[in-house]
Parts: sequence; structure tokens; C-alpha cells
Amino acid sequence: MEAENQTQVEEFILWGLSRAPGDQVFLFLVFLAAYLAIVTGNLMILIVVLMDSRLHSPMYFFLSHLSCLDICGSSVVVPKILMNLLHQSHTISYNQCMAQTFFLVGFFGCEPALLAIMAYDRYAAICQPLHYSRLMRNRLCVYLAVASWVWGFLDSAIHTVLATKLRFCEANQIPQIFCDVPPLLKIACSDTSINELATHITSIFVGLAPFLFIIFSYFYILASILRIHSNTGRKKAFSTCASHLVVVTLCVGNGFLNYNRPSTGYSLEIDTLIPAMFCIVTPMLNPLIYSLRNKEVKEALRKVLNCRKIV
Repeated sequence: MEAENQTQVEEFILWGLSRAPGDQVFLFLVFLAAYLAIVTGNLMILIVVLMDSRLHSPMYFFLSHLSCLDICGSSVVVPKILMNLLHQSHTISYNQCMAQTFFLVGFFGCEPALLAIMAYDRYAAICQPLHYSRLMRNRLCVYLAVASWVWGFLDSAIHTVLATKLRFCEANQIPQIFCDVPPLLKIACSDTSINELATHITSIFVGLAPFLFIIFSYFYILASILRIHSNTGRKKAFSTCASHLVVVTLCVGNGFLNYNRPSTGYSLEIDTLIPAMFCIVTPMLNPLIYSLRNKEVKEALRKVLNCRKIV
């Protein structure tokens, strides 16, 4: 028992970033700018959806949840990275690491289910327009949103509990910029077969199943759009769906690369790039994609900005 306690890791060293002082100043500014862009962009989406009555619809209700998840997910990771860069320290305690893993997997694990719900919303709006109000009634929308959050954090709880059972001996150097399931499995000195099996199984239910549902939904959506005779109506439908598909590709694609790694692993550079894309770049791009390609959001944003100028 005493020997076991001596090998228990109390903190981890995150060495996914350069330790050169000059590089750390540059990286601090880059991550700070990215984080401000994430918070500002997604907060603006939340504000325009709340303030503009034209956006009080199921699609924008779910979009506001996606923006909230992006803010929360990036806030789990980026402030700690900024703090480490500012103090030129790359350590994180064991408890903080497990907490970061839990919330990171939880928040971003909600997104595939939420994107699948948004695909169903588009299916109901385009393929079943006469029944849309019944299919997407307010109470059902609330239930679906809550279910996506529960689904993501149930997945997170499974991975975090299994991660706490791992032994790390004296291997406490994580080749990444934050704590997550794959790097913890990589440095563990105990058997990780159950953790790896859980990762593959949950990837099917949390990532692959929603993705297939989205593809299946868009097969019917595309067929319905092609039957629209009005060029204006067809263009509007394509614009709304294109934004959603780009976000789905970014979210599910980066998530798949992050949690289904080859047995040989990635190089250190790729090991740092993929999680950064997953947790930082994608949340930063989501509000841009929806605002640039969505006429209603652009008009609502212009209205909010004009109101602020008047005040």
C-alpha cells in the first residue's frame, strides 16, 4: 500500500507547447485572441437570438445551445492554457486534470446530439412544413435540448470514472496542451483496455450515430429541396442547410480524429493541432459560419448593433 502511494501522481506536466520565453508570449497572444473571438462571437449569437423575436424558433433555440456549449467548452481549456503561459508553468494538478477532462468531454460530447436534433429540425421544416409546429413544439424542443446535455455528460462521467482508476506511476508528462482521455491513456502504466473499449463504444453512440442520423436526414432534405420550384426558396433552404453541414463536418470530423487515434499515435505536432482544432478553432468558426451564411442572423445582428449606436 505504501509503495502504491509513492507512485501516485499528484500533478501532470503539459508539454504540448514550446517552452521558449519568446514563443510563450506569442502563443499567449494567439490563444487570448482566439478565446476572445470565441466568447464574443458566440455571445453575440446568444444576444441576437434572445433580443430578436424573428429568431424565436426551434432552429435558433438549438443554435443558442450550441453557442453556449462552445463558450463553456473552450472556457474549460483556454483560461488554464493562458494561465500556464503567463506564469511560464506547464503543470496541472491531478484533481484539476480529472475535472478538466470531465467538463471538456461533457460539453463537447453534447454537440453531436445537438447537431442531430438541428438536422431533424431542418427535416421537419423542409420536408414536413405543414406539420412543423406539431413536430417541433416548444416543450419537445426543451426536452430534446436537455436530453443532449444529459447524453454528453453521461458519456463524460463514464470516461472520467474509468480515468480515475488508471495508474500513472511516475509518467506525468502529457504530450498535449490540456487534459483529455486519449493523452491520459497514452501515459498510463496500468491496463487501459477497458478505457479504450469504452472510448470506441461511446464514439459510436455519441459521434457516429448522430452523424449517420444527420446524413440520413439530409438525404431527404436534399430530395425535398430539389423539388422546390422557386429559386429563392431553394436558395434559402440550401443556405441554411449548408451552414449546418459545415459545422457538422468540423465538429464530428475533429472529434473523430481526436478520440479515434491510430495505435501508433500521432506526432507531437499533430497531437497538439487536432485537440486545438477540436476545442478552440471549431468554436471560434461556428458563429462566423452561421452569421455569414444566414441572412436572418445577419439582419438581427445589424439591428442589435444599430440599437446600440442609437443608445
